[in-house]
Amino acid sequence: MDQIQHKYVDVRGLKLHIADIGTGPSVVVFLHGFPEIWYSWRHQMIAVANVGFRAIAPDLRGYGLSEQPTELEKASFTDFVHDLLAILDSFGIPKAFLVGKDFGAWPVYLFALFHPERVSGIVSLGVPFFPRRPNAFDSLPEGFYINRWKEPGRAETDFGRFDVKTVLRNIYILFSRSEIPIAERDQEIMDMVDSSTPLPAWFTEDDLQAYATLYEKSGLTVPLQVPYRSLKGSPTITYPKVEVPVLLIMGGKDYFLKFPGINDYISSGKVNEYVPDLEITFLPEGTHFIQEQFPEQVNELITTFLISHTIS
Repeated sequence: MDQIQHKYVDVRGLKLHIADIGTGPSVVVFLHGFPEIWYSWRHQMIAVANVGFRAIAPDLRGYGLSEQPTELEKASFTDFVHDLLAILDSFGIPKAFLVGKDFGAWPVYLFALFHPERVSGIVSLGVPFFPRRPNAFDSLPEGFYINRWKEPGRAETDFGRFDVKTVLRNIYILFSRSEIPIAERDQEIMDMVDSSTPLPAWFTEDDLQAYATLYEKSGLTVPLQVPYRSLKGSPTITYPKVEVPVLLIMGGKDYFLKFPGINDYISSGKVNEYVPDLEITFLPEGTHFIQEQFPEQVNELITTFLISHTIS
């Protein structure tokens, strides 16, 4: 990974950390999820650079080495959309492919709705586009992790019992499973992982340390604000339709498929009403961190999509 360069860009009053590799005329911008950072795209960045693309991956505002917003309570997904536009403009990039994972897919979709002329295509890992459903999680128990993490202070108290490395270890273990993380009433989310449980085989201690080192600077309070505490602040679009080509890569064992209505929404073809030019690929053994779990397969899917939608 030594060939990946690192720089800072002034974006709307904050210095954002950017990882950058490749010199090709076509650009791919990667947006991470929670609790990820640019590093979660390490395999994909090198792969797309090797086939002639430039790869850019920011630490989103408040994550990793990027500066934190001063008015935390006002932070929302809209910030990421504006930041993405500012990043493209600062690098003089007129149009780019966008790759989003987990909640990072949501600002990618929003950007394509607001600025379709700036988007060559989208790759989404783990999250299909769907219209906002304000009460989507109401059927899930109180211990559902989003219910817990959107409550101000609760996750901070839970996480605060451990060092950041242990918190990240527990999250990677817990969210690599196929079941939705739901705690018992007398249990916190961190208590759902036994301390003797090993990391997933595809995630090394060195990887964990790389994450922990960056989160020692940012902490986890700002990342908890977006996405979990700003869900109601996301913009609403009356008749949303993503008009650019989209590749959706799903892990067959991703717990997100068990969210209410998601599996049926994908399998029934309802998703195509909102994303007409959509290709869906399932990796049967894939979990929520599919790009780190199966980097070679994901890299092949992404690079094939990029090449097929690049005008010579």
